[in-house]
Amino acid sequence: MTEETLSSTHPPLPPTTEDDRYSWLRLLRSKRVGPVTFHRLLAEYGSAQNALDALPEVARSAGIKGYETCPAKAVDKELKTAKAAKARLLCFSDPEYPALLKGLKDAPPLLWAIGDLSVLNRPMISMVGARNASSLGVRMARSLAHSLGEAGYIVVSGMARGIDTAAHHAALKTGTIAVLAGGADVVYPAENANLAAQISETGLRLSEQPMGLAPQARDFPKRNRIIAALSRALVVVEAAAKSGSLITARDALDYGREVLAVPGHPFDARSSGCNRLIRDGATLIRDASDVLEALPPQDVPASAPQDLHQALAALPPQPPQRRSLAETHALHQQILGSLGPSPTSETQLIRDLSLPPQDLAPALTDLELEGAICREPGGLLSRAYPEDKD
Repeated sequence: MTEETLSSTHPPLPPTTEDDRYSWLRLLRSKRVGPVTFHRLLAEYGSAQNALDALPEVARSAGIKGYETCPAKAVDKELKTAKAAKARLLCFSDPEYPALLKGLKDAPPLLWAIGDLSVLNRPMISMVGARNASSLGVRMARSLAHSLGEAGYIVVSGMARGIDTAAHHAALKTGTIAVLAGGADVVYPAENANLAAQISETGLRLSEQPMGLAPQARDFPKRNRIIAALSRALVVVEAAAKSGSLITARDALDYGREVLAVPGHPFDARSSGCNRLIRDGATLIRDASDVLEALPPQDVPASAPQDLHQALAALPPQPPQRRSLAETHALHQQILGSLGPSPTSETQLIRDLSLPPQDLAPALTDLELEGAICREPGGLLSRAYPEDKD
């Protein structure tokens, strides 16, 4: 069963009754049904129950034998767990569902929420960083989260050790959202049990995963896309060259969000990812005012201090950057899309992309250092695939 076998012929119906919401949950928990497939099934069959009825035949047509939808007892168990945790089920079409998430192709059809749903109606800033954060990084995260909270923002993070934990603690009084890789009722890491309880009182714990599910490694990138999409901007405080924080930054770029980074010492590996983001065009952040300056004026909450609004209004227009981080990211994707396993000359690539050599050369160097492309004898270029790497 593949997503390509489905087409949109009927508008999806919102879950208006408890039976409908039950069917949504059961459909999403069925094997081989992820967010994209869920939305397409709903569009194809008009309701979750219709899709459930059709799924076994769809699977047979795709060559899958013995396919069974999620059993009702599994949904009953999840609902019982949710009731005990005082969790609320948010469906994609519910008015409380986060508006910025709806624009994603793989938007979570369902979210479990524990805490105060009203924080979803307020402007948000996402913040991520290293788990093994330095003391300076932790202080910076606390300062940024506290100041942004005072300016009217909800601080969004992933409740991981280090930067995430510091950001949540500093924003408890003003409101914070913890997006979890496991179930909304599962505290990970365990030492954040008290923090999780406090977030439930003044903020929100949010997850697309089944209640009671312990987080697995494969679930964290899924969690990261929600952190990136919930806000207009993502602040990276500390991040190594290869880290989940940079994956979140890449997601934010793909979603058209602002990516901002705090610089660090060149010798500190925990800052190498942030420094690289800044080199590639991310806005350098020193304090909360830098974050607010990077946002369009309409995205600064009315509750922000009046002198801050006046200061922002008095700022002269920023000089255009040589290339923004979003533009650099787009250029890298354009280059990778033009290259394949067969070697191509740099001259041919320049012709294909209609780019001046001075723009292409630095991007090729970046991609080569990342291991995304290979230089062959004779100056030829090819794309590197996972199996090409050690």
